[in-house]
Amino acid sequence: MKEIKIETVLQVYDTVDELPRDVQDLMLKAVESRRNAYAPYSKFNVGAALLLDNGVIVSGSNQENASYPSGLCAERTAIYYAGANYPETALLKMAISATSQNKPTLSPIPPCGACRQAIAEYEVKQNKPIEIYFMGETGKVAMSKSLENLLPFIFDKSAL
Repeated sequence: MKEIKIETVLQVYDTVDELPRDVQDLMLKAVESRRNAYAPYSKFNVGAALLLDNGVIVSGSNQENASYPSGLCAERTAIYYAGANYPETALLKMAISATSQNKPTLSPIPPCGACRQAIAEYEVKQNKPIEIYFMGETGKVAMSKSLENLLPFIFDKSAL
């Protein structure tokens, strides 16, 4: 038997104001996008913004459906838009902001498992890490230098 130890390293900023200027701007786009969320069922609004290596910023918000599996998270809305419209462009940074209509969201809220898998696909495709910044409505912002910190043992094309 062999034991494997997994460690996750994140940087945590106390406020958005501590972030580098370009990431502050990206997070503001995520917050703006969050306001366009359609979340009548979960009452949980999420916005995501992606900085591409060509300087373009694309964003997305979660879009729910009464048939729950038919909805889509903000992170995947943004990443699939980028993939469809800028297929040869690398994704450099992603900012995510989430808020609940039911209670304050004061701590960083990471992407869900399905979104982590989608981000992993693009990180593997471009053979380059994607910095991921995530927060609640206000407060601390966590940053992962790569999706691998959030999803160790990723499932990718090498397993197929």
